[in-house]
Amino acid sequence: MTGLRTIAQKREDFYLLHKEGCFVIPNPWNIGTARCLEDLGFKAIASTSSGHAHASGLPDGAESLEAVLAHLQELAASVDIPLNADFENGFSDDIGRMQENIVRCVQTGVAGLSIEDAPQGEAAGLYDFDIAVARIKAARQAIDRSGERVLLTARTEGFIRGAPDIDETVRRIKAFSDAGADCLYAPGIKTREHIAAIVQAAGGRAVNFLNPVALGHTVQDLAGMGVRRISVGGSLARVAMDAFLRVAQDIAREGRFDGFADVIGNADLNQRFGKHSKA
Repeated sequence: MTGLRTIAQKREDFYLLHKEGCFVIPNPWNIGTARCLEDLGFKAIASTSSGHAHASGLPDGAESLEAVLAHLQELAASVDIPLNADFENGFSDDIGRMQENIVRCVQTGVAGLSIEDAPQGEAAGLYDFDIAVARIKAARQAIDRSGERVLLTARTEGFIRGAPDIDETVRRIKAFSDAGADCLYAPGIKTREHIAAIVQAAGGRAVNFLNPVALGHTVQDLAGMGVRRISVGGSLARVAMDAFLRVAQDIAREGRFDGFADVIGNADLNQRFGKHSKA
């Protein structure tokens, strides 16, 4: 049942999760998937910009600020575990407007939010170094001025935005840590050497590792490398979309319904979600 923990309690839980050990923070894209992940015992969840955009029939990065804020408020209220917001670039290149948007994001009830060092959408290229650092400092200030204990994750996007330079990535991770980020994140890194470099650059602050494909790293492996948090981005959403497309294509092209074999039953889903509807 939801409503057992307050927003403040969920935020405190989220901070404590980053203090020691290693946890997986999977990415749902609607209330149903969020509640399933909570039922499976995950300690926190994170939104996925790509997963929600694709479910809404849009490319990643094309959703409006208003749509994302409504989605975050809905997700945060649907579970009793903390939610981290994939807040992209704060939905503005302008630092002042970004700060205003961050305050609105905090008001949705999220326990944390991430800010990227690249413009909105999937175009290649990053903000210049000094601008990127100033944006993380401003994000920190916006959260602090809100008076809420919301965890700030700073992301440097070079390895997924056409600039896979580990030296520049390390430089930005160090600077973002100094600028007040609580958690550091360089999506797209894959090797043990790069992971070690990011963990060292974070200077003791938590590091999030994105594990969107079968890279061979287990939770135990990543914990041993000093990773504190593991996310999967839009991968779970793509698993669902992939299954949907494969079965629908079989029906459309071959008139076969084999893909319906062994899927979870309606009664099972009714039972799973029934307890939440009575909350």
